[in-house]
Amino acid sequence: MNQLKSLINIGARTSKSLNEIGIFTREDLVKVGPYQAWIKMKIKHPGKDTCSCALFALQGALMGICWYELPEEIKKHLQSQADAFKKTTIRVHQND
Repeated sequence: MNQLKSLINIGARTSKSLNEIGIFTREDLVKVGPYQAWIKMKIKHPGKDTCSCALFALQGALMGICWYELPEEIKKHLQSQADAFKKTTIRVHQND
């Protein structure tokens, strides 16, 4: 059984995406962290819409709660990280 799929918020597609970036267990996700895992997923599949909800889901998986039940301050923090990454990515592509 895939250990990741036993985590809340992690279904078959997310588990597959995590496996593709070298994350196979909860411990792997803890070591990498939800934000870095989310970035790696976005980089691995740039055409895929890996929205901030996916980042919330990864954080929620580690906390054992549904992504939409994350405390508001955690959501705001994660969203600001996601927004900063998106702005950086846009600037890099504009300079190509």
